[in-house]
Amino acid sequence: MSLALDTPASPVAAMRPRALRAFLRNPAGVISLGFLLVLFAMALAAPTLYPEDPLSMVARPFLWPGQNPAYPLGTDSLGRDVAAGVVWGARISLLVGFSAMALGVTLGLVVGSLAGYFGGRVDDVLVKVIEIFQTPPNFVLLVVLVAIAQPSVSTVIFAIAAVTWPTTARLMRAEFRALRSKDFVVAARGLGYGHARIIVREILPNALPPLIVTSSVLVATAILMESALSFLGLSDPNVVSWGSMIGAGRELLRTAWFLSAVPGVAIVLTVLALNLLGDALNDALNPRVSGAR
Repeated sequence: MSLALDTPASPVAAMRPRALRAFLRNPAGVISLGFLLVLFAMALAAPTLYPEDPLSMVARPFLWPGQNPAYPLGTDSLGRDVAAGVVWGARISLLVGFSAMALGVTLGLVVGSLAGYFGGRVDDVLVKVIEIFQTPPNFVLLVVLVAIAQPSVSTVIFAIAAVTWPTTARLMRAEFRALRSKDFVVAARGLGYGHARIIVREILPNALPPLIVTSSVLVATAILMESALSFLGLSDPNVVSWGSMIGAGRELLRTAWFLSAVPGVAIVLTVLALNLLGDALNDALNPRVSGAR
């Protein structure tokens, strides 16, 4: 008779049903998730809802919201539809936010996991690299990177990822350092598993909960950074984003304040929804918090 040896059950597997129930009991998290899903659907349907170029002039300038049913959010100083700009701007803002988050999280995960798992000289070298990127202020480094390259959506995505990945790297380093001495990891080493399998299949699943929570915050941060760059004119001039709409309307705050207020409200609601979703995920994935309820 042969015995099948395997590592002890991972703690994260038992958390999933409890985490889902805890999340569904959080009304703020559920509402935020619903809002973001609607926003995603609206962004995906932008070519259907507004097939014309959002930068094209479609009516007389300075129509106020509600003045013309064909343009429910009014028009700007050049006669462009504000509603079309908000819908198409959602595509750019969400694209930049989630793409920059994905790149930053991937790089931070690789660096942080290697530093935390191996320790020693590997940890020392990688921590120095992290500190180099964290030394200058994030937004200053972001402006420099975008200014050096030609402003475009891809440039903004890579620049935001370059200034946000150290946050993920430090988080993953701390998680891997805490998990590498757990019983299921020691058992995996005893069974002769290689470093790659231990990192990917044993430690990483248990380090995902804080990473998921941080990812939602990084998306919000990326959206705010892109909006700030657009406001300063350091983004792709051929696309519409919420930040560029605010920048275009800043000189008309006294006469047509809605031009900046409408995209500003869109940013506020989106960032608020992402932060509330992150809080709900933290409550659901944190055993101490969810278990106390």
